[in-house]
Amino acid sequence: MKILVVCQHYWPEPYYLSDVCEELVRRGHAVHVVTDVPNYPMGYIYDDYKHGRNREQIHNGVRISRTFTIGRRKGDWFRLFNYYSYSISSTLYVNKLPGDYDVVFTNQTSPVMMTEAASSYSRKWGKKCVMYCMDLWPASLVAGGMKTWNPVYKFFGKVSNRLYNRADQILITSQMFREYLEKNHKIPSEKIVYFPQYAASQFENLPESGEKETFDFVFAGNVGKAQSLETLLNAVKILDMPEYEGKSLKWHIVGDGSRLENLKKQAACLGLTNVIFHGRKPAEKMPEYYAMADAMLVLLTADPYISRTLPGKVQTYMAAGKPVLAAADGETPRVLENAECGYASKAEDPQQFAEIVKKFLENKERAQLGINAKNYYKNNFAREQFMDRLENILIEAAK
Repeated sequence: MKILVVCQHYWPEPYYLSDVCEELVRRGHAVHVVTDVPNYPMGYIYDDYKHGRNREQIHNGVRISRTFTIGRRKGDWFRLFNYYSYSISSTLYVNKLPGDYDVVFTNQTSPVMMTEAASSYSRKWGKKCVMYCMDLWPASLVAGGMKTWNPVYKFFGKVSNRLYNRADQILITSQMFREYLEKNHKIPSEKIVYFPQYAASQFENLPESGEKETFDFVFAGNVGKAQSLETLLNAVKILDMPEYEGKSLKWHIVGDGSRLENLKKQAACLGLTNVIFHGRKPAEKMPEYYAMADAMLVLLTADPYISRTLPGKVQTYMAAGKPVLAAADGETPRVLENAECGYASKAEDPQQFAEIVKKFLENKERAQLGINAKNYYKNNFAREQFMDRLENILIEAAK
């Protein structure tokens, strides 16, 4: 099977899709990825790709074509230029490709316009287009502060409606996406398939942490507005618990993002000496931080759109066999309850979050929460299961 893959982000950007495409190659398929010039997450073109270098590559068997992209940098205008430079250039590129691809697979995060090239090729050559929807548009604009009456929101509402409806099948990462797509974009239910993400295999077999003199709570991932880590800092202040059962409590924030410096200042103002900011770490180092954790943390803003998403870190935490503590609404607490692997409080409620931390510490069977997480991961989020399902979906679409 010859597969055309369209996504704005790909290796060497820190993005899981490269693993998916390389596995499809290992299974005997030919994969051609049309992607951007690497600039995520910091927003500037990577040095090895400046001045037109490395626009055509083969990496681990995957053919990669990179089309013209303006780096995200900072500010709304550059972000818009980034979105449309890729959308337009990738569409122009695929329209020059021959019609011998069997199926089109497009991975949709933000923006939805990144799927334009997939839609264009699909319509031109009569090929089926399978969309993996990981971010809802234009709902994500509301999460960023835009009002629904804004003409920009209405414009992207029309763009989103067109692209979602052109896909032959939409795979969703959260059960709560279904209602939004059916209600707001009139997508027929039979076109939508629940298809949760998987965790990288490197987190499945972590080393034992051994005896420690600390209770370690770890947040890993992007440090932005949507993560609402201010809730965590306020909860730590409310707890006012430097130790429990003779062990000191440590709070680890591993990652980088737009809110990191503000959070450091807030922690200093609150006098939180047990909150440690590690910054961004390479992927190969992350299992070390997971291994030392007694519980992993998920925090999200109290936003109707955000509550519909299931952050990919949830699957990764479960793969690591770690209990999960969350301050989130919607899909995340639903999954934790089904898995019986942790506790959840309302989003942006530091008092409630402090209470579930106490509940976790007082639970003498807390190790069982991690075992439950691992079992739920194996039954619902395992990589092999994901790849088998995806391969079968693409084969059926190619027919």
